[in-house]
Amino acid sequence: MTLIQETFKIKPEYKNKPIRSYVIRGGRITDAQKKAFDHAWSRYGLSLFSGRLNQQAAFGRQAPLVVEVGFGMGDSLLAMARAQPDYDFIGIEVHSPGVGRLINNAIKENLGNLRVYMADAIDVFNDCIADDSLTRFQLYFPDPWHKKKHNKRRIVQPDFMQLVRRKLCVGGVSHMATDWEPYAEHMMEVMLSAEGFTNQHNGYCFAPKPNYRPLTKFERRGERLGHRVWDLLFEKVR
Repeated sequence: MTLIQETFKIKPEYKNKPIRSYVIRGGRITDAQKKAFDHAWSRYGLSLFSGRLNQQAAFGRQAPLVVEVGFGMGDSLLAMARAQPDYDFIGIEVHSPGVGRLINNAIKENLGNLRVYMADAIDVFNDCIADDSLTRFQLYFPDPWHKKKHNKRRIVQPDFMQLVRRKLCVGGVSHMATDWEPYAEHMMEVMLSAEGFTNQHNGYCFAPKPNYRPLTKFERRGERLGHRVWDLLFEKVR
């Protein structure tokens, strides 16, 4: 069993869990990404099996903590960690090439404020993230599962957002973004009815893109084609 295979495992009691919001897809992992797992996972990797995260032990300090779910190939998360050195960032992703790319680039820049879980986000939130510990939750361009029969796979559901709320501190922010309008509407409906949250931009209003969220190549290409992106910023009020 390789380090990558060993890193991404599902706890036995989780094997019969309800429908997940992702499918683990194949993808070629480069030699550089494999080397990143071999040489940098001990520094940047966090294990679901270690239980509750000790931020002081993981980062060597206490700082505002940001968790991003589904960071893809990791370019925007890397850029945010670089631009906000006073924040600590944790990325959660199941796609091994993306995880390998992120930690490979992080080690090149010697970033100290970035860590990674390669695991299911719900498992990580339940087992590893302390209540009232997060300054910001980030979910950017999740799979919209656009077919009606697949809508139940969307990660943005009332139960999940209440799990996120428990992990955010009061005043902490849930920041989501999507380029799929029906999913944006779904997100808005879920959040407007979510207990303990308020829209920072009032009512049924989407937010302008915050400066801290990098504009991705995908977004720039979409803008040239006239595609929109919808951001949602909801604050935990209790």
